[in-house]
Amino acid sequence: MKNIVLTGFMYSGKTTVGKMLERLSGRRFVDMDSYIEQRSGMPVSRIFSDYGEEWFREREREACRALADERGLVIATGGGAITFPENVITLKKSGVIVFLDVPIEVILNRMKDDKTRPLLSGSEREETARKLFIQRQPLYHAAADIIVDGTESPIKVGQAILENLKSSR
Repeated sequence: MKNIVLTGFMYSGKTTVGKMLERLSGRRFVDMDSYIEQRSGMPVSRIFSDYGEEWFREREREACRALADERGLVIATGGGAITFPENVITLKKSGVIVFLDVPIEVILNRMKDDKTRPLLSGSEREETARKLFIQRQPLYHAAADIIVDGTESPIKVGQAILENLKSSR
């Protein structure tokens, strides 16, 4: 059974939809950022502040390789994981990549009260988010095997993903 690999921009709902898919499908859910935190013994925000983004990205590559060796998972990637071709190739070996497509205005609304994202710290959060969104959108589309509307409720998004998987067999 192939893994379901959820991708999309920050605040697109990957973790929420992943947990819903775990309930709907009986697969085990793994949030990649939490996986990295458990293995490194520190939160992602501290990894970024103490060691930098490059060190985090190496941990992310390691997580992609380890999780791709398993089967039957629902994996929520970090927002930047799919921007590295090596990660896409690794995750496609055992998984179907699902892009949760969410418009930037919805993202900005979802992020307004959350100050925990390392790449969106500082006073220019909205501008930084818009720039990253524009840079990443083509990469998410290129990596995706399935694209779903991520603005629906988590149960509807989860059901849409499972229906897409059934029809693509």
